[in-house]
Amino acid sequence: MEAMQSQTVDVIKRMKEITMVMQTPEQVLEAQGVTAADIEDMLDELQEHVESIDMANDLHSIGGLVPLLGYLKNSHANIRAKAAEVVSTIVQNNPRSQQLVMEANGLEPLLSNFASDPDVTVRTKALGAISSLIRHNKPGIAAFRLANGYAALRDAVGADSARFQRKALNLIQYLLHENHSDCNVVNELGLPRVMLHLASSEDAEVREAALRGLLEIARDKTGGSNGGLGEEDEKLKQILEERIKGISLMSPEDLGAAREERQLVDCLWSTCYKEPSSLREKGLLSLPGEDDPPPDVASKHFEPPLRGWAANHTGDSKPSVKKQEAPLLLGPIPPN
Repeated sequence: MEAMQSQTVDVIKRMKEITMVMQTPEQVLEAQGVTAADIEDMLDELQEHVESIDMANDLHSIGGLVPLLGYLKNSHANIRAKAAEVVSTIVQNNPRSQQLVMEANGLEPLLSNFASDPDVTVRTKALGAISSLIRHNKPGIAAFRLANGYAALRDAVGADSARFQRKALNLIQYLLHENHSDCNVVNELGLPRVMLHLASSEDAEVREAALRGLLEIARDKTGGSNGGLGEEDEKLKQILEERIKGISLMSPEDLGAAREERQLVDCLWSTCYKEPSSLREKGLLSLPGEDDPPPDVASKHFEPPLRGWAANHTGDSKPSVKKQEAPLLLGPIPPN
């Protein structure tokens, strides 16, 4: 216990020291010989500390959250990117820290970096932090909408970076899943057209992310709202047919890796056209062995004692001395 407490104290002490550095003006640090690389290393260390939810919440208590958010506006792109990465770690699956970052207006610099930073890595890291910040956070989602976040997502899916596209598409799919009424906004911004284009991307993860988003929009159409793909239906059908053809030509190894894409293509086809896709007829939707349970390689090594005892005594009908040695007796031993 003493060792654990001393370790905790050391981490808090170190986080306070890092906070003091973050609170020091950039010019003063430069005068003392502290470089941008030193700051990055320090933020790397801070990220390790705040992986613990308790430590993440304590960062605000010791005054470190606000200066960390200030680093999102640093003149060095690498520091802006690293600061966003640390923020993402702090708020991920952490409602308390999500609230603290929102109260400290942390969403504003993240949105600014995401929408307009000249460095694509900074934009990507900012988008990752935004995704962690607003996930399962209704006030965060509402603030994102009000800040015209969907327009920034439209620009992101049109970027040249596949990683940036994937993150943007995944956030779009999450937002549409949480609130199907947002399909109207997505349609007005012309996002379905861009997503249809990305459904033919050479990057498999981009294709899958685009198909997931299109599926959310298609399901909104079946729900009877004003959403849906509308005039893009014919284009979607053409793209799905091309994907089915591409899947049919895949090697067995590639087919195994494309399991989610196969399921998404079939689900989209069924949702839009009320019939199974030809992947089912070709036997490509579910490959042999895919739905089988994994092999049982451990149970024989971890057999419960009573089960093993019972198995060893199966068929032993002859009374013996050993049979009177019960494995376990509950209660006092009866007198002779």
